[in-house]
Amino acid sequence: MAEHGGHQTSFDAQITFIPVADLGRSAQFYELVLLLPLALDQGGIRIYRAGGGYLGLCQSHGPLVADDRLILTLVTPEVDAWHTRLEAQGAPTDGPPRVNQRYQIYHFFARDPDGYRIEIQRFLHPFP
Repeated sequence: MAEHGGHQTSFDAQITFIPVADLGRSAQFYELVLLLPLALDQGGIRIYRAGGGYLGLCQSHGPLVADDRLILTLVTPEVDAWHTRLEAQGAPTDGPPRVNQRYQIYHFFARDPDGYRIEIQRFLHPFP
């Protein structure tokens, strides 16, 4: 474990796994629409690099219910360009990008093929 600010750390990466109804359909969305690079293909699980973290898609073997408590946020200075791209690709969005004064971000939301919320945003203040 490395010493970091008086705390021990031993994590090398962060991966968020989400179940999907059709792994092939979801893989097409994340690879061809969101342009996330595939880091590892484990058959029923595909892990993508998403900036400084990873997103894992897992083939579900039961019914899925989209849960709005989960938000996949992708941070980019190109919010407008991503909105244009997602709309052109037919991904549902909640309207054009806008400023959220409370959190000092510029953002919009979209939905993936399983109904998960995807937020594309940039911070309007310094972020590490």
